[in-house]
Amino acid sequence: MKAQNCPNLTTLFFDQAKALGDRPFLWVKQNGRFVPMTWRQAADQVMALAKGLKAQGLQDGDRVVLISENRPEWLISDLAIMAAGGITVPAYITNTVEDHRHIVDNSQAVGMIISTSRLAENALQAAHLNDGLRFAISIEDLKLQQSLNVDVMGWQAALDAGRDLDIDIVQGAARLKRTDTACIIYTSGTGGVPKGVMLSHGSILHNLVGATNVLSSLGLSDEVFLSFLPLSHSYEHTAGQFFPMSIGAQIYYAQGADKLLSNMAECKPTIMMAVPRLYEMMHARIMRGVEKEGGKKEALFRKTVELGSRAFQDPKSLSFGEQVKNFALEKLVRTKVRKKFGGRLKAFVSGGAPLNPDIGLFFTALGIRILQGYGQTESGPVVCVNVPEKIKMNAVGPIFPDTEVKIAADGEILIKGELVMNGYWGDEKATAQTIIDGWLHTGDIGIFDEDDHLQITDRKKDIIVNSGGDNIAPQRIEGMLTLEPQISQAMVYGDQRAHLVALLVPDADWLGEWATRNNKPGDLASLYLDDDLHTALAKTVSHVNAHLSNIEKVRKFIVATEPFGIDNAQLTPTLKVRRHKIKDVYGDLLTALYG
Repeated sequence: MKAQNCPNLTTLFFDQAKALGDRPFLWVKQNGRFVPMTWRQAADQVMALAKGLKAQGLQDGDRVVLISENRPEWLISDLAIMAAGGITVPAYITNTVEDHRHIVDNSQAVGMIISTSRLAENALQAAHLNDGLRFAISIEDLKLQQSLNVDVMGWQAALDAGRDLDIDIVQGAARLKRTDTACIIYTSGTGGVPKGVMLSHGSILHNLVGATNVLSSLGLSDEVFLSFLPLSHSYEHTAGQFFPMSIGAQIYYAQGADKLLSNMAECKPTIMMAVPRLYEMMHARIMRGVEKEGGKKEALFRKTVELGSRAFQDPKSLSFGEQVKNFALEKLVRTKVRKKFGGRLKAFVSGGAPLNPDIGLFFTALGIRILQGYGQTESGPVVCVNVPEKIKMNAVGPIFPDTEVKIAADGEILIKGELVMNGYWGDEKATAQTIIDGWLHTGDIGIFDEDDHLQITDRKKDIIVNSGGDNIAPQRIEGMLTLEPQISQAMVYGDQRAHLVALLVPDADWLGEWATRNNKPGDLASLYLDDDLHTALAKTVSHVNAHLSNIEKVRKFIVATEPFGIDNAQLTPTLKVRRHKIKDVYGDLLTALYG
């Protein structure tokens, strides 16, 4: 059954499991090698856990919080909760006790599924403070010491608990409608208290149809995905879990950011979801390695990027001799680069934040396809994505089928369709402010180009209006700053001011090399106040300023004492500090720059 005709996500899964049976589905690293779980095995565990949840008294519409790193049990738990009639409430593994407490209290969850002892420490403290939570299930043995007011059941015990129940889980799950809420995903809370976004089965199924439509030209068959971004985020939840499930693909679970490249070499993914921060870090590391090599290898690499970039932007710009060179570089350089990513990668799909066009062009020139998309949690989350046959670095692609998008008079992007959320859990006021006459107000500013491809220009609240009344989009300037190898992160500031100032975070690897080269002893933290470091970064800022208009130039800057939102590559909400929160922390220092 295809997603567009499917009543809900669980029926889609059970249909796939019935059709694919003993084919490998979920892969996890055990004892030094990846081991598969078949579709049939996964379905058996989903049905058993769904019965186990029913045995715990789970009723239709009850919420169950899921706290786990990416692993097969995440998918099994998610589907089992839905198949039992419940609603999954994913939570980030980086959440504090208070974060968990807010989610448990706000969602009025009746149960919790936790993977490890480390994660249980904060999660169960939050559970202990809530009288409504009736049960908890642990994927691994927690070895608990403290006394709790909630029963904790082991994974196998939970699978066995409903063994004697005379319930047909598959038939029961078929009752779920596309309009029913499948999950409640909490926003990062950067605009206040985190709100629970209610995504329906139809919202996610709508996304699956759109993704299949876009990627079908790649020749979807026996695809392999590497799950890296947290499944608690709507992007990976939809695109990295349910999309591969819908096309019968295999999913490998990465061991973490530090082992991502080695995992890619092992599992050889064909499609992978990632965020711009990952590409930026890979770009910086690649360029540092190339510069260390120097000589002919560096020259060959730079020529590959140059000719590849020109060939993408305007194939006719290459002379016959350059075309021959570019063909030769395909074998000499690009094939080797692709092998670093496993050798079978058809496409990276980029989302979660704007992709710097120069970063996208860099990887494209090296033969690595990046398809940038756009959306937000409230829209399932994907609204549109670049198609392989017409990639635009400054756009996020044509709109998904059966989706309406229009630009309001003030430039805000408005969305209507099945993909739009059911609302914010328990917050009718916020829902009414966000969905007006059926249109989701995104808070993003954008335009349509001549090919009807959507371009995102900025966040509505982030536009800087200087004292001269000029509107300045900070994302472009910040993107240019972070493209420099010396700068990891940047925030531009200057609302109602005569000029712009910036907060910069130096790249950690570059900073270490700079400290060694300049005989700077001690820990790296002590360097943030070093005048020589400021002078070195000033040269970088001047280099960027040379490509900016007068009103866009950064006149002064300070260096952050620690990285802000350093885990943006992981989309971790508690660390994903946005503009206004950075202002809260560094506001006085930024204001002081104006003298």
